[in-house]
Amino acid sequence: MQNSELSFNTACDVLSERLAKANLSFGHGAPDADSEAFWILSHCVHIAPIDALERLDEPYPSLAFDRAKAIAQERIISRKPLAYVLGEAWLMGYDFVCDERSIVPRSFIAELISDVVLEPWLPPGGRALDLCAGNGSLAILLAINCPDIIVSATDISSDALQLAALNIEKYQLEESIELFCGDLFDGLPPLSVNDKFDLILCNPPYVNTSSMAQLPDEYLQEPSIALAGGLDGMLIIRKIIEQAKDYLNDSGALVLEIGNEYEHFKKAFPQLNVTWLSVSAGEQQVLLITYKDLP
Repeated sequence: MQNSELSFNTACDVLSERLAKANLSFGHGAPDADSEAFWILSHCVHIAPIDALERLDEPYPSLAFDRAKAIAQERIISRKPLAYVLGEAWLMGYDFVCDERSIVPRSFIAELISDVVLEPWLPPGGRALDLCAGNGSLAILLAINCPDIIVSATDISSDALQLAALNIEKYQLEESIELFCGDLFDGLPPLSVNDKFDLILCNPPYVNTSSMAQLPDEYLQEPSIALAGGLDGMLIIRKIIEQAKDYLNDSGALVLEIGNEYEHFKKAFPQLNVTWLSVSAGEQQVLLITYKDLP
């Protein structure tokens, strides 16, 4: 069968087989070889992956398939996350400019934003903070889904914030999102009582030291400052929990993603009253702490 006779679906099978045999590590916006193959093929014909679902039985252009195979080969040789190879990342149906200046956006908090789970803490005219914002994806999803709130975003990395600025401009949200550079809350200007936040979101560095030493190549190509959370993964999280109350309204809440560090979190904060929020990865990945329950 010639390339020109391949359907989108068949092209995906061919590409997926190549990726699957290469002993790659997935998880940067695509969970497996099939998903990465589909993403590559969609990229090469300039459509969103979700739109490609309607074209599975259509012929796939041979020139685009040649390009897709070349991208797959680059992915295999470089061991870079596919988002870095393509320069794009998808989250909840939105695409973001993505490169090595920040980790690949994949926070489960995005699901909570899109599913309006956090709406009780986002009143009209309210204020939200995306702490450790990376390339700005969560701040942007907040601004898109809740256009009547004010969003701030901070990160310690000026490089990451350069990406965030590009993505904010892409979605024309310059008037809705303000960026600050600094270590956690230190990047914020002094806040008056009226400036405090109704909701703070954070997907912080939380990978414990032992897990950092075992990360696959793909994860090692992301900025370590955005991943490494100290011996038990709680180094940055302790600082956030200690300081968050000073920046929240008394009816506000802090939402934290902790990845696979549930046991370390429970050991570090045995007395803390938290609400675990259900996401696609389960009920031990993301938690909410109200103002009154913060230390």
